[in-house]
Amino acid sequence: MPFPSSPPARSGPRRRSLLAVAPAALALTGCTGGDSGGPAGEGRPAADRARARAARDSEALVERYDAVIAARPGLAGRLRPLREETVRHARALGGGRKASPSASPSASASSSATPSASAAVPGNDKDALAGLAAAEKELADRRARVLGGVPGELARLLASVAAAGAAHVYLLTEGDA
Repeated sequence: MPFPSSPPARSGPRRRSLLAVAPAALALTGCTGGDSGGPAGEGRPAADRARARAARDSEALVERYDAVIAARPGLAGRLRPLREETVRHARALGGGRKASPSASPSASASSSATPSASAAVPGNDKDALAGLAAAEKELADRRARVLGGVPGELARLLASVAAAGAAHVYLLTEGDA
């Protein structure tokens, strides 16, 4: 007698798994903003430029989250944790972002989002989420490409932030669960 087939396994990680793993990965890498050492000055200018660019990119992404939250307030509950994590990324990378992770996104949006960022927010939730997901994906991909050209500690930090960005893409593109 044949056994009944089991339901197909769900492909990909579950949302809860990603939410649990992303912060743990950042904690394990020691988001310190310091360098791993090595001979003094070795690779510093390139590493400094890579770190500064990564911090600016994270700050720009926070502004994009702020613009979407301001234009689509119904998404605030879903986007706020991702925005707060992106603020932490900018700080870990040495960004000078003054916005607190617990600051009101709508207040931050009025002061930090550029008019062009606000105007670029699509008129419906699905397209707004897709735009954020595309920005997160492009940024994660860009960070992954520079890993080989930066010192170890910075490479680990960028890899962790890129992995968190990939998790954000997943969370932004999956339906409500």
